[in-house]
Amino acid sequence: MTTKNWIRAGIPALAATALFAAAAFAQDNPATGAEATAEAAAAVATVDKGDITWMMISSILVLFMTVPGLALFYGGLVRAKNMLSVLMQVTVIAAVMMLIWVAYGYSLAFTSGNAFIGGFEKAFLAGVTTESLADTFSANVKIPEYIFIVFQMTFSAITPALIIGAFAERMKFSAIVLFCILWVTFVYFPIAHMVWFSEGYLFAMGALDFAGGTVVHINAGIAGLVGCIIIGKRTGFGKELMPPHSLPFAMVGASVLWVGWFGFNAGSNLEANAGTTLAVINTFVATAGAIVGWTLIEWLAKGKPSMLGAISGMVAGLVAITPAAGLSGPLGAIVLGFVASIVCFFFCTTIKNALGYDDSLDVFGVHGVGGIVGAIGTGIVVAPALGGPGIADYEMGHQVWVQIQAVGMTIVWCGVVSAILYYIVNIIVGLRPSVEKEREGLDIVEHGERAYHS
Repeated sequence: MTTKNWIRAGIPALAATALFAAAAFAQDNPATGAEATAEAAAAVATVDKGDITWMMISSILVLFMTVPGLALFYGGLVRAKNMLSVLMQVTVIAAVMMLIWVAYGYSLAFTSGNAFIGGFEKAFLAGVTTESLADTFSANVKIPEYIFIVFQMTFSAITPALIIGAFAERMKFSAIVLFCILWVTFVYFPIAHMVWFSEGYLFAMGALDFAGGTVVHINAGIAGLVGCIIIGKRTGFGKELMPPHSLPFAMVGASVLWVGWFGFNAGSNLEANAGTTLAVINTFVATAGAIVGWTLIEWLAKGKPSMLGAISGMVAGLVAITPAAGLSGPLGAIVLGFVASIVCFFFCTTIKNALGYDDSLDVFGVHGVGGIVGAIGTGIVVAPALGGPGIADYEMGHQVWVQIQAVGMTIVWCGVVSAILYYIVNIIVGLRPSVEKEREGLDIVEHGERAYHS
C-alpha cells in the first residue's frame, strides 16, 4: 500500500512513517521484524471523530425513515379507519426489533458460526464495551462497535416494518408482532449474515449489496407478497373503492424516507470520506431519475401524472440504488433509477391486476421488484467503463451472474421460510380479524382509538 493510499484511508502521516520504519527494521532483523511490523500496524488503527459523528447521524436518519417516515407514508396510503393501526404497527415493530437485536440479533448476524448464520457469543452484547472496535472498509480505520451495532439495529427495525404494507388493513396486531419476531430470527438475521458478514455464503461468493438490496428490500418484498397471498384479499377488494385517505401525509412520509435514506445509503460506507459522497450524490440523482421515469410512463399510459405515482417512483428509485449506492457512478445511478421505476410501474399495475393478488401498498411491486432490478443492475453499473468505481478482478458477465444467484437465493430462502411462519402464526393466534371487525376498521377494534373525529 502506498503512502497516498494510507492518507486516503484516513491514517495520519506519522502512522505511515511508523509503518515504514517497522518495515525497514523487518528487513534488517528478519527474526523479529515481522512481529514489529504487526505491532506497528495494530498501533496505527485509527478511530476518527468525524466517522463516529457521521455514523451517529446516519443511525438517527434511518430511525427518522421509520418513525415518522414509513409510518406516515403507509398511514396516508390506507383508509382513514386504519390510519392509527399502521402507525402503531410500524412504531411497535421498530421497538421490538431493537430489543431483539440487542438480545441475539446482532450476534446471529455478525459473529462467526457458519456460512449461513452466526453464533451467540455476543448475545445481550456480551464482551462489547466502549473500547470495542468494528472494522470499516479502509485498512486500520475503525469505529466504536456500539455505533456499528446501533446502525445495523436500525436496518433490522425498518425491514420487517416494510412488510406490513403488503397486507395493510387486514391482519391482527398480535399476529403482525409475532410474525415479525419469527421473521427476523429465521429470515433477516441469516440473510444479513450471508450477505454482510465476512464468513457469509453470499459474501464469499462475491455478491455486492452496498446498503441492503437483498437483505432489506428483496427480503421485505418477497415476505410481503407471500403474506398478502396467504392472508387473502381485503374485504371488498375489487368491489369497493379503496383510495388513499391522505396523499399529503403519504407525500410527507415519502419525503422523510428520502431524507432518511441518506443515512441508510451513505451511512453504509461506515466512514465519512470520498466514498460516502458518492453514495450521497447517487441517492439524490437515482431518486430524481426514478421520479421522472414513473411520472413520464404514467403520463403516457394514463393521460395524467399523479402525486401517488411521483412518490411511488421516489421510493422505487431509493430502493433500486440501495445495493449500488457506493458502487455506481452518478450517470449509472440515474439510469438505474429510471429503469427501475418503469419496471416497478409495470408490476404495480399490469402484473398485479393480471394476477389479482392484493398487495395493499405495493410492497412487492416497489421494494421486491425494485430491489431485484437494483441488485442485478449493481453488477452492471459498478463497471469502470460506465463510471463505476469497479472492484477487483471485475468481469461484467460473471458479476451479473453472481448477483442473480444472490437474488435467487434470497427469494427462495425468504419465500419458503416466510410461508411456513405465516402458517405457524395462523395456528397460534390467527392472522385475520373477523369480517365485521375489518369493515369497522382496525383503529377502533384493535387499539380503541380513531385517527380523526368528525
